[in-house]
Amino acid sequence: MKKVFSGGGMTLLLTALIWGVAFVAQSEGVEHVGPFTFNSIRFLLGGLILLPCIVIIDKINNTGRSLFSFTQNEIKGGIACGIVLCVASSLQQLGIMSTSVGKAAFITSLYVVLVPLFGLFMKKKVGLRIWLCVVLALLGVTILSADFSGGTAISLGDLLCFFGAIVFALHIIVIDEFSPKADGVRMSCIQFFVAGILASPVMIFSEKPNVSQLLDAWLPICYAGLLSCGVAYTLQIIGQKKCPPATASIILSLESVFGAISGAIILGIFGGKDSELMNLREIFGCAIVFFAVVFAQLSPNNKE
Repeated sequence: MKKVFSGGGMTLLLTALIWGVAFVAQSEGVEHVGPFTFNSIRFLLGGLILLPCIVIIDKINNTGRSLFSFTQNEIKGGIACGIVLCVASSLQQLGIMSTSVGKAAFITSLYVVLVPLFGLFMKKKVGLRIWLCVVLALLGVTILSADFSGGTAISLGDLLCFFGAIVFALHIIVIDEFSPKADGVRMSCIQFFVAGILASPVMIFSEKPNVSQLLDAWLPICYAGLLSCGVAYTLQIIGQKKCPPATASIILSLESVFGAISGAIILGIFGGKDSELMNLREIFGCAIVFFAVVFAQLSPNNKE
């Protein structure tokens, strides 16, 4: 792992940083608009910003494709991914409303551990190392989330984020099914538009945002839509082409660390939200979750 942070490694590190800080944007956004409003607009923005990315990438690779030329696999994959992404993000956004940014980030990162488990349903073998990671991850989440002073109950927000992590794991599996036969950026563009459109009925008929609310939330929405969805996804594509898969996944898992740190600094220290400052028990729980996530991605035969 001599060159982890050169070339593609640095690009992926920037991607993880953008995604980590996005948890702060999500937390701030729902203070002004409803969770479905936030998600609908951010995903539509993400889809829009990927349109020029498609044109630029096509020109660089000299593909000869027009902007709106989509294959059957790209359309099917984009729709399937968009549906799952909408469900996962809705659960996560609802969870963030009643938990801290740091907790949400680390609980969401559990999808890395859960993906191999779902492979059981596809008749893929799961080794002892993965089962150990699952046990460690669940232990870490319990230590992180449970209030032992008043029992061991986990908060509703943490539980929603955990369910979100489960659906994000399904999202990875769906991507894995379609991406080998599709252009990744085109498929992602479709998924963002699908996710944004699916969230819009709740936004329009239930949350009914007004112009004043949208103006108050414009910065976190733009960050989550333009940077987290559009820019970070493109950086991920570029970085993974220059970085080995195992190393790439480990670097991207730093998203949870950046989420906790940015939440503590931006919202805790400068924002005055004491709930974002973790105590020793919560830090210990985060450390166990992070170890489980990283260990789950390390192959015993990996020589990178």
